[in-house]
Amino acid sequence: MQINRILVTAIVCVLLAMVTIQSGASIAKQLFPLVGPEGTTALRLGFAAVLLWVIFRPWRKLPQGRDWRSIIVYGLCLGGMNILFYLSIERIPLGIAVALEFTGPLAVALFSSKRKSDLFWVACASIGIFLLMPNLFKAHGLDIGGVLMALGAGACWAGYILFGTRTDKQASGGITVALGMTVAAIVIVPIGAVSQGLALISWEVLPLGLLVAVLSSAVPYSLEMVALRNMPTQTFSIFMSLEPAIAALAGLAILSEHLTLLQWAAIVLIIIASIGSSFTPKKAIDMGV
Repeated sequence: MQINRILVTAIVCVLLAMVTIQSGASIAKQLFPLVGPEGTTALRLGFAAVLLWVIFRPWRKLPQGRDWRSIIVYGLCLGGMNILFYLSIERIPLGIAVALEFTGPLAVALFSSKRKSDLFWVACASIGIFLLMPNLFKAHGLDIGGVLMALGAGACWAGYILFGTRTDKQASGGITVALGMTVAAIVIVPIGAVSQGLALISWEVLPLGLLVAVLSSAVPYSLEMVALRNMPTQTFSIFMSLEPAIAALAGLAILSEHLTLLQWAAIVLIIIASIGSSFTPKKAIDMGV
């Protein structure tokens, strides 16, 4: 009974983490008319870096020497992932952007496997991505720039996973995320400041920027750490595979983004591929961004 209670708590935590992070993305999209994707990314990363330093206190175990190289690359991937993702959801629906971004961790999982059966999951993901590709002959199809940026965010996510795994050998996950977020903020905050100027520090914008940072970073990272301590990594990965669907539902509920049946089918195929890849041996993917 006690074990079941712990597992239920972990499941609730991982589901809440997905809901909060996609709610944060939906609120972030509403900030775009005020400070644009660049400014919104700067606010999220800046506030998130401060919050994560308070929560995880990384000064207790700072990396040494060459370990900083992995931290810096990890942080650059984190910053690139965030700004490209926000640039993509400015142009395409949230659920589609998240599904396309998932190709990053999906590729890491599948390329790390040598099983022939994983070719089926590759096929599912490929068909899903193909169905989401813009129809260049259709006037109101998906924006190709938004699609490419979402895929670029996925590529950065893959780098975030690979270098995050290296850095975690020297520090805990919380310290790694805090330091990586700091590197990302150092790069992205000046871009947002130059792009948006004083609008970035207006009292109309700052509270929403803080809310986005809390919902998109501080809360989900903390919930995911609780979940990972109380459930197998494979189970965690399977649940996280549902995130594109949760993103699509958040986009529908908060942003009134309606998807076609074909787009829903594509998202389902990518989810199936992600769940299938969760059974790949030695899977160790950080899905919480």
